[in-house]
Formats: sequence, C-alpha cells, structure tokens
Amino acid sequence: MTTTHPRPATAPGAAPARSTNVDPHRWPDVAAPPRASRIRRAAAAAVVRRALGRLPLRVRFAGGDTVGLGGPLVEVHDPDAFHARIGAQGLIGFGESYMAGEWDAPDLVGALGVLAANAADLVPRPLQRLRPLWHQRQPAALRNTPEGARSNISSHYDLSNDLFALFLDETLSYSSAVFLGFPARRESLAAAQQRKIDRLLDLAEVHDGTRLLEIGTGWGELALRAAARGAHVTSLTLSREQRDRALERAREAGLSDRVRVELRDYREEKGTYDAVVSVEMIEAVGAEFWPVYFRALDDRLAPGGRAALQAITLPHDRMTASRSTHTWIQKYVFPGGLIPSTEAIETTVRDHTGLRVARRDGFGAHYAETLRLWRERFTERAAEVGALGFDETFRRLWTFYLAYSEAGFRAAYLDVQQYLFTKEATAR
Repeated sequence: MTTTHPRPATAPGAAPARSTNVDPHRWPDVAAPPRASRIRRAAAAAVVRRALGRLPLRVRFAGGDTVGLGGPLVEVHDPDAFHARIGAQGLIGFGESYMAGEWDAPDLVGALGVLAANAADLVPRPLQRLRPLWHQRQPAALRNTPEGARSNISSHYDLSNDLFALFLDETLSYSSAVFLGFPARRESLAAAQQRKIDRLLDLAEVHDGTRLLEIGTGWGELALRAAARGAHVTSLTLSREQRDRALERAREAGLSDRVRVELRDYREEKGTYDAVVSVEMIEAVGAEFWPVYFRALDDRLAPGGRAALQAITLPHDRMTASRSTHTWIQKYVFPGGLIPSTEAIETTVRDHTGLRVARRDGFGAHYAETLRLWRERFTERAAEVGALGFDETFRRLWTFYLAYSEAGFRAAYLDVQQYLFTKEATAR
C-alpha cells in the first residue's frame, strides 16, 4: 500500500506556520502563508472583497464584517492569511487557504459553484492585464514527455488502490457515469458506470473478435466488459498500482486470455487495432502533445476503424486564458493536466489526423452527480482515509478537489463529452 502525498516546493520567504494541524514538512506551502508587505495585503484584501461583494454569496470575516449579496455562506477564520495567499498566488492560494483551515463553507459546492459561474469576471478587467504578477506559469518539470507523464500519472493514481476503493463503487470506475435519472442514488452508481462503458463500446462497435486498444486502463472495468463481449483487449497504463489491480480482476473474472495490460505510454504502442477507446485520458496529455495523441489514435486504427473518446472539456475562452497557468489542481491533484475545449479537440483532429468526428454528446450534469456520490462517500469514510496514513490536510485537499470539480459541472463551467471518431476504409 502506497501512502505517498504531493510535496510541493516551499515558497521563498514563507512566513512561520499558522496551523499546528498542518505538517510543515509534508505541506510547506500550506503550513505557512507567503510573506507579504502590509500594503500588498491591503491591496489584495480590497480586490478580493470587491470581487466577493458583487457575488450571490455571504462571506463572513472573523471580526464581524460580511460582504456579498446573499447566498451560500463562506466563513473566513483568518482574513490576514486568506488575503495574503490570494494576493500572492491567486486561486492556488485560495485552495491552500482552505487546506490550511483558514476558511470553510457549510455548503462548499454551492459556494464554489458561485465562483465557477463568475470565474471570467472575478478580477476586474483592468487588473486582468496584471495576471502574470500572481499567476504562476506551469513548471517545465510537469511537461508530459514520456518520462514526465510517468511521474505525473504515478503521483495521483499510485496514491493507494485502497484509497480509491473507499469512495468509488465496486467497478472502480473513476470517470463520469451515465444515470437514468436525477438525483442519482448511490446504489445505482455501478450500473451507471457500466452503462457509460457499454455506450463507449457500442460507439466503437466492439464485439466478438474485435482487436481493441484501450489508452488509460483505470482499474480495468472497461477492459473486462470488452473482453466479456469476446474482444481481445490491449490496455495501456502508466500506473503500476492500477495495472496490478486490473490484472488481478481479469484473473478473477477468468478473462486473462483476452486482456493484456501493459505499462506503456501511448506513444510507444505499435500495431493495428479495429477499435480504440480512451476514457478521460486526454486531460493528462497536455496541449503540446494533443497532436501526438490524436495521431497515435489514427496510426493505431485499421482502415474502417472507430475510436471512442470520453473527455472533460472547458469553454474555449477559459481554456485559452488558463492553458499556460499553473493551477491548484495541477499543483496538488493532477500535475501536468490540462482540460481541452471541444474546439481544441476538433481542430487538432482535423489538422493532424485523417479521422472524422462522427458524433459528440455532452452530459455534464451526470458528472456533477457522479462527483456528489464520490464526495459524500469520501466524507463518510474520512476515518478510514486517515487510517491509511492520509492526514487531515490531505483529506481537506481531496474534499476541496471533489467539491471544486462538482461545482464546475453544476455551473456548466465544465462539461464532459463522448466522441466517436471514424477512419475511412481503404478503397477496394
């Protein structure tokens, strides 16, 4: 069992730790807010309070003053640290402030949803030109080169299989489900995940004898369902923990003769397949490698083949505004990750492959419900998460990550798509 945690670099000139609950060795940038002059803190406080004051929120600062137009409550316990972090690091600081316990919200998803819905206008337009002063650029070390991708994937997916099993359903599916109705019920989650998988396999026309390539194994549910149809599956992953569990599940299901799981980068795969399926893998590719990724799909498909892709997407203007920015999610959850827009996907496919976009379906509301079920389960099993060796700061990190993601889908800031790409058959 792995209990590795992210270890971000210490911010230069960090102030002494404010919270005795935060391990300064494991979480240096959370334990200590950045040093900032009184003038800078005052300026940050003015900008932050002005932005929050125009939103349908109720932000109550320790000391008694409250700003906002009314709505979900945000309690800021340490205004000085809260403003210092946001003034120095923008949204990274906002997330770190939550991890440090400097603010809370009884309805965290509701509060974050208001921020997501107003993301484009939180900073006054004249000040947006100063964005580089507080937004860090993505570190070069997080580029998704073959070596970098292995490190980035491992830092998230190799945390612990036991951790993921605590809040996922029995299929161990870590992507959006497709429900029959809302609100989704916990007992329907496994069937909803299998429904999502079956829809992708149907799009790719996977059946008895199909040679299927899966890029991104997860814990093996898609490979198992494809093999149960009679397909011969080659699945690629960079996570050792996921590979071990997927192979174990294939043995338990009696499908080892039809499922191969390889520790291999998609750029290293050779051969030709009738179908390719990839579920929420493109978010880990990085913009500079999108052409390489889609060319790999094209190259691996036989003429007449079909590729089914599930992808989280952002509005194109938000994607272009943030594509070079280092974010809280990248720092603490998905290093090297970047969510594309539908325009970016379709332009890349058009310009760099011979594939044709045959179909696209969005279902973001289903992801919001999927995340709600995960978040509720994670919260209920917090003590078991702690027993695995994950401390309180980690648990606040993951609570924020799951709520932040759910809020993004509920506010339609995020969406999720299923794509079908086809490859022209060779003329006879």
